Amino acid sequence: MLSESIRPSRTPATEADLKLFKLIEDQLYTAAISDALDELGYRSQAMREFIRPLSPDDRFAGWARTLSYADVFHIPPAPYATEIEAIDSILPGEVIVASTAGSVQNAPWGELLSTAARARGARGAVIDGLVRDVKKIQCMGFPVFARGIKPVDSKGRGTIIDYNVPVECAGARISPGDLIVADYDGVIAVPSEILPSVIQMASEKVAKENGSRAELMAGAYLKDVFAKYGVL
Repeated sequence: MLSESIRPSRTPATEADLKLFKLIEDQLYTAAISDALDELGYRSQAMREFIRPLSPDDRFAGWARTLSYADVFHIPPAPYATEIEAIDSILPGEVIVASTAGSVQNAPWGELLSTAARARGARGAVIDGLVRDVKKIQCMGFPVFARGIKPVDSKGRGTIIDYNVPVECAGARISPGDLIVADYDGVIAVPSEILPSVIQMASEKVAKENGSRAELMAGAYLKDVFAKYGVL
């Protein structure tokens, strides 16, 4: 595991961060953000199609707090030690992004981790793997996106090997502090170095789509609306 000094330092979300998250959740959506990323040449930032919300209305935006899992085939002396350390390190405004290298051997996320993460100020979780305790997670209202559902524990099946480090999650490369946006269409990651440009371009795309929608509903022809706004 990397020493703490090697991991990038993070601070709790600021008031400006929280306003940005709210703007994104209220006014933007993953499709518009994906289109902005495409325009900037970042065409592989959407996670795979099998990452789905546990509840249809789940959505969030926040900074990535990454977890890196690996399969194991034995029960180590302290099977949850790094997992506990990682969850306790979560800061307000972060989204848990758990990479499992595509494993479906265990369900590393459940109700108690959701409870602990929410208490630390997490805005949601994305698990490139399986989850359990789904009804309890739904009842508590903590938004979770995952590959699937299975009741088995991670003990003796999987373990966190590091956290707050770059990972690949469901086909997208994620660095700590990247912006994670999730809604019913899926999950997308915005690299921190291009965030201002992406938000501006996505906002402009949404405004054009709103204009297009209004004119189409009023009976305008698609070819004329597209010629005017340039969006589909």
